[in-house]
Amino acid sequence: MTYKTLTAASLAALILGTGGALAETWRYAFEEAMEEVQGKFAQKFKEEVEANSEHEVQLFPFGTLGESADIMEQAQSGILQFVDQSPGFTGALIPEAQVFFVPYLLPADQDTLVDFFRNSKAINELFPPLYAEQGLELLTMFPEGEVMMTTTNEVTSPADLNEVKFRVMTNPLLVSSYQAFGATPTPLPWGEVYGALQTGIIQGQENPAFFIESTKMYEVTDYITRAGHNNFTTAVMANKDFYDGLSDEDKQVVNEAISVAFDYIVDYQTGLTEESLEKIKEAKPSITITTLTDEQRQPFMETADAVEQEFLKIGGPKAQEILDQMKADLAAAAAGSSESDAEDGSADEAAEGDEDQG
Repeated sequence: MTYKTLTAASLAALILGTGGALAETWRYAFEEAMEEVQGKFAQKFKEEVEANSEHEVQLFPFGTLGESADIMEQAQSGILQFVDQSPGFTGALIPEAQVFFVPYLLPADQDTLVDFFRNSKAINELFPPLYAEQGLELLTMFPEGEVMMTTTNEVTSPADLNEVKFRVMTNPLLVSSYQAFGATPTPLPWGEVYGALQTGIIQGQENPAFFIESTKMYEVTDYITRAGHNNFTTAVMANKDFYDGLSDEDKQVVNEAISVAFDYIVDYQTGLTEESLEKIKEAKPSITITTLTDEQRQPFMETADAVEQEFLKIGGPKAQEILDQMKADLAAAAAGSSESDAEDGSADEAAEGDEDQG
């Protein structure tokens, strides 16, 4: 499916025709459908804002206003007040954001991952000034799920990706990552991916399970590979001039709505990956879903250092600081999860002891 970029006049007509008074309406575009993860987050944000203010939030799911590059331009220009977009697409604007594509940097453990996104100094303190330089207020980042490869041929090692044309977002570090994996990375707009897989122009792509299921990528590929190399990250931003011009009361409404939506989307994703994979297997029984063993993952993991060094070359002036802080944040999150697990274990033992005494 191909989407046309709207002219300023036609976009204004669309907004005026579907919204209320412009002064009362905040416009929010995102990269997924209404019932996918970004859409669910946006709906919760809308619900909270409208319950706690006089404002209306108008939602624009993927394709409504064009491709990812289009909605980013609209957010920067102030046509949109809010935008949800992966660092995969903002990497050209904010090279430091490419750090999220260093393979095996983010943890597989969900509790550790959520703790990192919630409390990371890199996300909450170092990234906002970089976004501000591009006319954007970074409101939050959140994980969307384990990234999986879908391919027309089986993948159990980097050798299986040799000469495979693999669709990637237009992100230099993601290109480097798949080159290190042995593939031929092929940047394509999302609207062209299904057709390119169907016609053999490309032979693979990556996304979380819910997105593979909802966009029916399994129809044009035969294998899903869980290499554990990443978790899809997205960022919610506001137009900087718009945000700075809000009253303190409205800023509080926005920030609290973001906080509630973050907690909601974390809970929403519980079990979502396995549910999505089950739906895929039901829809296409012939699909092969493979979780690589630690031994099979090792050759992929060995590429991480080279990709990390490439990030330090192309990731902008703050690349080293960002990477160092993220590693410190991740270590703190992992330590926090370990302490929590230990406390849970002690509590369980104490409860068992009380039962024995009873």
